[in-house]
Amino acid sequence: MDQSAIGNNLKNNNCFDNLIAAKKSLKLCLVKSKTIGLALEKAGPRLEEINQRLPSLEAAVRPIRADKDALAAVGGHINRAVGPAAAVLKVFDAVHGLEKSLLSDPRNDLPGYLSVLKRLEEALRFLGDNCGLAIQWLEDIIEYLEDNRVADGRYLLNLKKSLKGLRVLQNDGEKIRLDGGLLDAALDKLENEFRRLLMEHSLPLPMSSPSLGEQARIAPSPLPVTIIQKLQAILGRLIANNRLEKCITIYVEVRSSNVRASLQALDLDYLEISVSEFNDVQSIEVYIGQWGKHLEFAVKHLFEAEFKLCNDVFERIGLDVWMGCFAKIAAQAGILAFLQFGKTVTESKKDPIKLLKLLDIFASLNKLRVDFNRLFGGAACIEIQNLTRDLIRRVIDGAAEIFWELFVQVELQRQSLPPQDGTIPRLVSFITDYCNKLLSDDYKPILTQVLVIHRSWKHEKFQERILVNEVLKIIKAVDLNLETWVKAYDDATLSCLFAMNNHWHLYQHLKGTTLGELMGDSWLREHEQYKEYYSTVFLRESWGKLPAYLSREGLILFSGGRGTARDLVKKRLKTFNEAFDKMYKKQTGWVISERDLREKTCQQIVQTMLPVYRSFMQNYGPLVEQDASSSKYAKYTVQGLEQMLLSLFLPRRERYGSFKGRPTSSKFENGVDLRRTASAVV
Repeated sequence: MDQSAIGNNLKNNNCFDNLIAAKKSLKLCLVKSKTIGLALEKAGPRLEEINQRLPSLEAAVRPIRADKDALAAVGGHINRAVGPAAAVLKVFDAVHGLEKSLLSDPRNDLPGYLSVLKRLEEALRFLGDNCGLAIQWLEDIIEYLEDNRVADGRYLLNLKKSLKGLRVLQNDGEKIRLDGGLLDAALDKLENEFRRLLMEHSLPLPMSSPSLGEQARIAPSPLPVTIIQKLQAILGRLIANNRLEKCITIYVEVRSSNVRASLQALDLDYLEISVSEFNDVQSIEVYIGQWGKHLEFAVKHLFEAEFKLCNDVFERIGLDVWMGCFAKIAAQAGILAFLQFGKTVTESKKDPIKLLKLLDIFASLNKLRVDFNRLFGGAACIEIQNLTRDLIRRVIDGAAEIFWELFVQVELQRQSLPPQDGTIPRLVSFITDYCNKLLSDDYKPILTQVLVIHRSWKHEKFQERILVNEVLKIIKAVDLNLETWVKAYDDATLSCLFAMNNHWHLYQHLKGTTLGELMGDSWLREHEQYKEYYSTVFLRESWGKLPAYLSREGLILFSGGRGTARDLVKKRLKTFNEAFDKMYKKQTGWVISERDLREKTCQQIVQTMLPVYRSFMQNYGPLVEQDASSSKYAKYTVQGLEQMLLSLFLPRRERYGSFKGRPTSSKFENGVDLRRTASAVV
């Protein structure tokens, strides 16, 4: 075999061996691939886990690459930052430990509740003072880590976001509390306890039938000392948390309501009367008297008690606070309504009666002047002060104006006509009584004080006799009015009756009075003498003329026989009856107001008329008695005539019917047998 063939065989053998080896190698690789595939399949989750841990591992490894000095200092920075933060967290946990106690009812253990609340306040102050510091330390360490590339950037970003949120919480603490609203809830409970203590111990004064005139004592504090101490303790905590205004609101609401409830028993609806609801002061005169008593009671008892209680409860806070609290109570409880009523009276129609009522109001206010200055003298009561000053000025101006106009008003009345019934004009009776009241011990000092003040406002001096002289002027003006009115009557007899009425009224009603003493005895005697004079003239010019109609002239010496005498008696009786009827008819509408003067005048008329009439009828009545027309002539019995005369001049409410007698019979009503024989006539 040639050398080339041998060579080829060798090459073929080698290729075959290589193929077998490759086959084995490929087979082995395939097995390994399957094994690796299975291993990779099993390692997939682990690789994912490793992939997720890579950032943290990278961050953990990063410090290895940081500067050696930065790595050495980072531990101290971290410790300083974590220390305050850990302290804050510890206190924050303690705050939540107080929650159960603070959500309980304070009334069960008020001192304990306040103690726990104080601990909460201290904890919150610590948190408020240190949270910012802890955040600052944490921000500093983050900045250090960031500057020195000691930590991962994403990690630092998350830390920054968290710290930013904490900083917002700190800066917005009024809205979002670190205690989760526990402090506000506890303070709300304290406010409710404050209100409860006040309401349970604020009871209206029992005033079913108060004797207001006798109650001049100062009322004691209406709350027990222990309750006041509890209120003060609650106030301390609420004030420390900026809730003073809410406390004052609660206090004013409860206490003013209590005062109003006390005043309701006094029936003060009249305080709401407006000027348009009454025509004059007389229509509310009774209320003005009540007003003074009610105001005194309210000031000396109710407001005095509230003044003292405000001081007791709020004294530790300061004068301005408790005075302001009292001012609100007084205003809401009704003092303004009292002052407004007084103002309403000053705005009413001006008349003399109003002067007395204004003086009553001034007397009431003056009596309470010291109390008003003490209770309402502070700056907080400026509204009450202004209303009081305005009321006093209105009262003084109104009273002075009415007083100085009295003389003018009396003069103006002179132009009016006198009463048609001859009675006393209302002006005369009113002015005499009125001036007596002005000069009485009840009103003279008050009126004098009012006029002194009024003149001082005008920088004028008040002379000692000015009040007396003005009253003298007024009474003299009344005298002049009477003189004018006496001359105004067309009927001279009625004029005399009028003069007699009024002169007697002045004498009788002023004798022994302050005004009478001021006018003097000679003035009084003059009016008494005038009364006597006009009484005499009145009788002479009226009833004194009637007896002449029953003259016996011609009857005693008459010799013409019984028939002629009867005719003459009839004629005289007829004339008398006509004159009597005319006189009685005219004067039955006249009035003598004073009972003693009326009775005396009627008796004088009876004494003037009756003896003559009785004698005439006794002697000559039988002549006409048997006549068929006897009733035309013997119209009146003696008793009937007397009753008619005694019923004259009565005021209309006392007047009653006629006293005409029945037709003449054999006996007249006085029981005397007036029948006479013819010889008795002739």
